[in-house]
Amino acid sequence: MLSLLVTSYTYGQNTVDLVGLAQQNGYTLENRSLTVLADGSNPGVRLEEKQNSKEGVAWLPALSFSEGTIEMDIRGKDVLQRSFVGIAFHGSGERNYDAIYFRPFNFRAADPVRHSHAVQYIALPTYDWPVLRKDFPDQYEQPIEPAPDPNAWFHARIVVEKDTVSVFVNGNAKPSLVVKKLNNRRDGKIGLWVGAGSGGDFANLKISPRTP
Repeated sequence: MLSLLVTSYTYGQNTVDLVGLAQQNGYTLENRSLTVLADGSNPGVRLEEKQNSKEGVAWLPALSFSEGTIEMDIRGKDVLQRSFVGIAFHGSGERNYDAIYFRPFNFRAADPVRHSHAVQYIALPTYDWPVLRKDFPDQYEQPIEPAPDPNAWFHARIVVEKDTVSVFVNGNAKPSLVVKKLNNRRDGKIGLWVGAGSGGDFANLKISPRTP
């Protein structure tokens, strides 16, 4: 039933029923618990905060993504070092995936250095953010202009085409980040992602695989 649910929503209407999956315990969870949002702001799910923990992922079932577009609404919060939210893709296991994630507490930071660290690409296990910031400064993380409200929902569209990953925020025509992938993974699982100690809200996930 779960595979039928995801297949019909993903490849028929390009929209994944995040709430339906939660109600059927359809996610494979790593380091987090997941609940259905109850505030009525969006039909979505929440990965709960877990202090003193590493990254958390809710992997979608019955889906392998190679190239195309992943887009969704995401909500974090404006609390320094307590909000890291994004999407993992080309996953093959714990800490074996690429991810695009956001630091909402840096969206409108007055400090220009913090402001430039709003959206980030990582490729685990080798290229986590400390390695990238040290060895490739300002290449794999960038600001977002115009800056979204750090406490509100924002829309992220991630385009994966061969070895290039582009990130568009809130319908902007200009990408906030464009990077070259740092590994040879060409397909794998998609998951809702939160960083160390963090939680986050997710809604309206759409996946559009690239057709040959």
